[in-house]
This record gives sequence, C-alpha cells and structure tokens, in this order.
Amino acid sequence: MPLASCLRPLCLWLLVGVAGTAQAFEECQLNVSEPLLDLGLMSRLAQNDSAPQRLLGERRLSVTVSCPQAEDLSLFYRAQAASPQRWQFTEHGSYAIEVGNALLDGRAVELGMLPAVGQAPVASGSVMQWRPDHGIAPVERGVVLSGKTLALQLTLRAWADPAATQVRDATTWEVAGMLYGARHGRYRELTLRAHFAPIACLPSLSDQGVVDYGTLYAKDLNASTETPLPTRTLRLNVTCDAPIRFALRMKDNRDGSATGGTDETAYGLDLDASRNKIGRFYLTIDPAEFSADAFPTLYRTDSTSNGVAWSSSTARQIPMAANSIMGFTDKTGVTTGPVALQTLTGTMRIKTYLAPMQTLDLRDVVHINGSGTLEIVYP
Repeated sequence: MPLASCLRPLCLWLLVGVAGTAQAFEECQLNVSEPLLDLGLMSRLAQNDSAPQRLLGERRLSVTVSCPQAEDLSLFYRAQAASPQRWQFTEHGSYAIEVGNALLDGRAVELGMLPAVGQAPVASGSVMQWRPDHGIAPVERGVVLSGKTLALQLTLRAWADPAATQVRDATTWEVAGMLYGARHGRYRELTLRAHFAPIACLPSLSDQGVVDYGTLYAKDLNASTETPLPTRTLRLNVTCDAPIRFALRMKDNRDGSATGGTDETAYGLDLDASRNKIGRFYLTIDPAEFSADAFPTLYRTDSTSNGVAWSSSTARQIPMAANSIMGFTDKTGVTTGPVALQTLTGTMRIKTYLAPMQTLDLRDVVHINGSGTLEIVYP
C-alpha cells in the first residue's frame, strides 16, 4: 500500500506532461522556406540601360499554413508601402510580391485579395500581385474558403533607382516585413537584402607612366637661364565598369621642389645633392585630344572645392593644378560638372624645364626625379 500511494502522484504528473505537449502540437503553424532573401552583389555591367528603375533580381519561396482544424487561413503582410503595388526597399528602391500555385488541402484554388480581415475579396485569380495593406486568401466564387493546410508560392522582385546603385562605398540594403495570419495569430519575418559595390574606374598610362629624357649633358644646357626640354606625351585610358561621374586629380610626389615660385600647376623634379631645386614640369590636358563613349566632343570643367562648384566648361587646354580636380562634359559653358562616362581616352602633354646649370651641384650626377600621381575621384 505505501508503494501504491507513492506511485500514484508520479503517474498523474506524467499524464499532465503528455497532455500539455499534445496541446502545443495542435496550434497552427506558419512556415517559410526562405526567411532571408539575399539578392547578392549587384552586377553593374548588366545594368547599363536607360530604364527609370533597374530590376535587382527576383527570389522565390514557399509558404505553408497548417492548422489541426479547418479554419480561415488568410495571410497578411506588413511592411512600409512605397506605392499601391509595392513595398519600400530603403528610400531608393521598392519590391513587389507575386502569389500563385495555391493549394488548399492539396487542391488547386484561386486566390482573393482582401482589403481587411473578414471582408470580401476585391479581386481574385490564380496569380495575384499582393498589394500593401491587403491580405491573400483561398477563394471560390468570391467566398473565402476554410481549410487545414494552405500552400503558396511567392515570387519577390526588387527594383532600385539607377543613381542609388552608384555607391562610393560598399553598401548593403536590408528591410524586413511581417507575414502573419490574422485569424490564427502565427507570424514569420521576411528579410530582403541586396549588396552594392562601388563603381570602379581603372586608369592606365602608356609606357607605364614613365617619361625618360635619357642622359643630358650640362654643356648642352643653359648655364644662367632655364632649359626647356622637348614636350613628351603619355596616353591616358580610363575604363569604368559602369558610367559614372569622375574627375582627375594630380598630386605632386615631390611637393615643394618645383622651381619658378608659387605655381600650383608646376610639379617638382626633386632636389640635387646640395638640396637645390632641379626644375619643374607641367601636365596639360587638351579636351580636343580626348574622346569618351559616344560623345562627339568633350569639354573640360574644373573645381577647386572638391566638386561643390564647377567652372564653366570650356575647350581650353590648360595645365592641371594641384589644388583642383578636372572632369569632362559634353556641353560647353555649363557649370554642372562632369557627365557620367564609362571609357575615356586621350593624350596628356608633359612640358619640362630645368633650372639654370649654375644653380645646381654638378659635382655628381643629377637625376631628374619628378613624380606625380594621377588620381580618379568621384565628386
């Protein structure tokens, strides 16, 4: 008898536990095959078009609602609306959801668009474009059907403004929405993500960017005045993986060594063994000697404010200044800055002047050692 009284409470405890587990399994379930929809890294080469918006891609997922008893399996989606047909994909994009392939308890059915819970559908069909602030439900002759299991296929498509995809830094867009059943209370979060890499422009120079004057002898150079050396040229090519506004900036790697006083268009040739300035060179760009994409004519425009304001575009050929950036446009007399280019090709002219020989230390070989870096900037 003592043994039996001891076991009875234990048996009751086990029965209560089993009953509680069975009750949990009787709740409705909402399952989503892909809760994170990653559109991947955007291919800018495939987006070179004039469309007002660019399709970033599409993803498909399956949604299943199952309940122990037949009931209203209507689903709603809550997210920030961008329009009557789309949701917002950050402030620069949007996305839409298409719903189809509906199966109610294994039977193909049509879908209805519900303006609110419990209301009659305003539209129906085998494939529906889900509208913000609306629900989706299986219907027949305009009446919402009940069932135990509803299976759907969702196709999500996303778009973006073309300008928004031309980022300066690696960027990730991510938004979330809530898929839920108003009747049974189940919900799942959907996340949409896309990645954007900066548009890259690759510059190249002929002869690896080297201007070689060879060996010069002091006896052949001016003793008391500057000696101008022959003008040399380098071919510049810039190739971008999509059209983008860019400009050129020249940096003097021998800053402070240029002869001729204060002149931001003059770049130094370094110093001799006694710290004397060897000379200077200028880098001149003539828009008439450059071509880009399908533009018949190019004009140069300069900015001393790093792209905040631009000079009136002109066909003049003037040396590049270290305190400014220079771009190209297809119109003359405009102050809107450079236009978006994908390829640029042209000839740069280098003019070099040597200091008077009597100002240099010629006891040893003097090396003309000018150096500059031509940068691509994105104003």
